[in-house]
Amino acid sequence: MFPNDYDTDWSDVIVTSVGRAVTLPCVDWPLMGFVTINWKRKSPGMHDWKLVLSASEKERFFGSAAKAYMQLADSNFHKTGNFSLRFAPQSEDEGRYSCLISQQKKKLREKIILLVILTVSVFPSSPVPQQSTLLLTAEVSPGFAISRVTWLSPGGTPLRMAKTLGVVVAKLPQIRPNDQGKYICHFHPRGNSSTPLFPFSVDVAVHGVNVVSFTNITHGVLKSTASVSQYPLTITCSPKKGDYVLLYWRPPDKKSEITSLIYEYDRWRDRTVTAQSKTTPQLSLDGLKSSPKDGLFSFLVHPRLNDGGLYICEVFLDDTVFSQRTQLSILQVNAGPSLSCLVLTCQYTERSQVKQVLWKHQNKSRTLNWSALNPGRLSTEVVLPPTKETAGIYTCSMELKNGLKIKAVYTITLPPKENTESPGSVSPPYPESNSTSFLPSLSALLLLVPLVAAVAGVLLLRQKTLSRRGIEQSLSHYSGEVENIYENPEDVRQASPQSSVYMDLKPRGDDDVYKELDRSP
Repeated sequence: MFPNDYDTDWSDVIVTSVGRAVTLPCVDWPLMGFVTINWKRKSPGMHDWKLVLSASEKERFFGSAAKAYMQLADSNFHKTGNFSLRFAPQSEDEGRYSCLISQQKKKLREKIILLVILTVSVFPSSPVPQQSTLLLTAEVSPGFAISRVTWLSPGGTPLRMAKTLGVVVAKLPQIRPNDQGKYICHFHPRGNSSTPLFPFSVDVAVHGVNVVSFTNITHGVLKSTASVSQYPLTITCSPKKGDYVLLYWRPPDKKSEITSLIYEYDRWRDRTVTAQSKTTPQLSLDGLKSSPKDGLFSFLVHPRLNDGGLYICEVFLDDTVFSQRTQLSILQVNAGPSLSCLVLTCQYTERSQVKQVLWKHQNKSRTLNWSALNPGRLSTEVVLPPTKETAGIYTCSMELKNGLKIKAVYTITLPPKENTESPGSVSPPYPESNSTSFLPSLSALLLLVPLVAAVAGVLLLRQKTLSRRGIEQSLSHYSGEVENIYENPEDVRQASPQSSVYMDLKPRGDDDVYKELDRSP
């Protein structure tokens, strides 16, 4: 594009479509004597003007830029003063046109008119099948003539558009019968123009019965992954841009492959529809590298135990579909009191892709006994009160069949010794015991044993310090094994009493998670 193309040296703009007759106006007062009219044209990107036609009262001459369909609007121009040029342009006829009026070889007036060719198209053609993506395209030539182009819906609502030089596209995915009607394209030209707005309309009808069938579907490789409960996780979709996204979910450990639609987003309408409830995953379009309004989609979820299962993300672009399946297992550690011990339970979901689950103690020479009375539950017991041998970090590790490993930890510390607090320090309050009289030893035990409990990614996660990107980097750095984001075991053992977190052994609910007591000042 030459720099002078952007010079608004024209005095008027005419916008038309291919094959639609148009008049380039050039009108003056009737002139006496020998009058000559010269029409010239300069194509976009060119420096030189080329003659279209030259005419006087006695003769006419057609130049190299002339077309057979280009004629003067009034053959008696020397009497009427109407020197306009009229023709039905083709796509290559856009550009600047000069109307030069001379009398006895003396220039009287020159007018430059910019002719703009606007091509409006609709795909698919009417009647449009339901659920297909409607494309409304306005192509302007020359592109530098655009000041603004807008598409309006039948109700007069401006549509979101994508713009490149000379081309403006509006899309309406998942078209429905109530979307049919007259769509209007408004063209606002740059520079001087006697008409500030040129409207062009198209009628769109939606088929009452036919529904589009998407056959051009690309299936991504099944992703098998796992996460600790409440640990932020990205569910990826297509690596390429799309018009809208649909996310389906099948709950964990179900024999049926039936999925339900839980999330959909249309970037052209900026419309979100969710079917989320207390029993479905709580998702947002905030996954790694997600830019929903630009058509890049991925989901962020802080999964609960039952949010595992199968996720199917479908991204639609025009008449193509990219489908990505992700199978997700969730790992969660809980603790619950028994008569004389603490029961640590490791729960996991989407068991079909799990290879093994193990309990381990930080003392590798110590062998743990565990039980698996129910599928997806692995329990081990710690006799109370804890001793130097039984205190420390208990790790539940899970390995998938594809080799991915993750782990969740639970830390048990020894009770603080009496009168060992530093001067001026205040020991956190002990929880009150509501045990009945036939368990005096357990009541005393509950008063003496402060527990520092942490489920990976929940209680010992350094909250508000890990960015989503940092988490993703940790996962990739360890080639599938979650980075150790938990407190260093040695730091836990050496922590001062006032840095401990005391847990009430009365469970808050069915999940057996304990309530943290506020530290006293």
